[in-house]
Amino acid sequence: MLAHPADSTNRDSLDMIERCICLVCLDAPGGLEPSDANRALQLLHGGGCSKNGANRWYDKSLQFVVGRDGTCGVVCEHSPFDGIVLVQCTEHLLKHIIVKNLDFTVYKFDDYGKTFIKKQKCSPDAFIQVALQLAFYRLHRRLVPTYESASIRRFQEGRVDNIRSATPEALHFVKAIAEPTANVPDSEKLALLKDAIRAQTEYTVMAITGMAIDNHLLGLRELAREVCKEPPEMFTDETYLMSNRFVLSTSQVPTTMEMFCCYGPVVPNGYGACYNPQPESILFCISSFHGCKETSSTKFAKAVEESLVEMRGLCSLPQSATGKPLATKEKVMRPSQGHQP
Repeated sequence: MLAHPADSTNRDSLDMIERCICLVCLDAPGGLEPSDANRALQLLHGGGCSKNGANRWYDKSLQFVVGRDGTCGVVCEHSPFDGIVLVQCTEHLLKHIIVKNLDFTVYKFDDYGKTFIKKQKCSPDAFIQVALQLAFYRLHRRLVPTYESASIRRFQEGRVDNIRSATPEALHFVKAIAEPTANVPDSEKLALLKDAIRAQTEYTVMAITGMAIDNHLLGLRELAREVCKEPPEMFTDETYLMSNRFVLSTSQVPTTMEMFCCYGPVVPNGYGACYNPQPESILFCISSFHGCKETSSTKFAKAVEESLVEMRGLCSLPQSATGKPLATKEKVMRPSQGHQP
């Protein structure tokens, strides 16, 4: 094979492998259930000759294994150095990767703030949450499970529950705005905006008064772990699992001074969106991961700006075209989220 007169590729490749200090092993899927034990076996021996066994080179000090199924690790023959050297090297790489992977943008929207929103007789928080839904739809043409923290500190030992902002009313509104073929008149867009803000307000009231679903289901799930041999089917259903992958993780942290809070996304393909409504501006901290090709913090911030500008335009329509102002439950909303709107 190595001496084939017409093609020296194999001979050159093997020569390069034999002379190298370390190498990368690109594995095909191992075909086993994903678990720490199975990943360790794949790293160690590649699954045998029928899988990736021929893709291991044990005379090399370091083999960096990367599998199409997500397996990633290092195989070490540590005659030349102690194992702790590899550990320190790997930890350094992981820390570097994690730090460099965070895509972070601080954006100040200064066209208007909560003063204008309150003049529309609606909650600034509900208004901004609908804007975030519109921004996400503009970029990704869908809505996703959304988390917004809701304070339940009014209850003994209460912390937070979840306001699920991706409501059907929000979906109807964003489609009317962002779908090129929608052709919806401005008066109807405004009516849909009112419905979306009203639905957001009502769910917020439910959450802060202990009537939301997330903590209830969490309690049932943890109880089932204690008393059931097998988890109930509901908690392994894909719909339940998907509903708890919060691609959009949001929080309002208002302050009297111009300052901001920030955090990262909670899933690899997600966004973190923390915001601080000021009287004449709104501060946003948008985060995502560079490693996800679908997300971009800069593009999301731009989409938020476009959404807020368009929503102001709808609110500023002549009274004859709108019927009545944006009336939502501002007084009920005031204790929302544990961070006052």
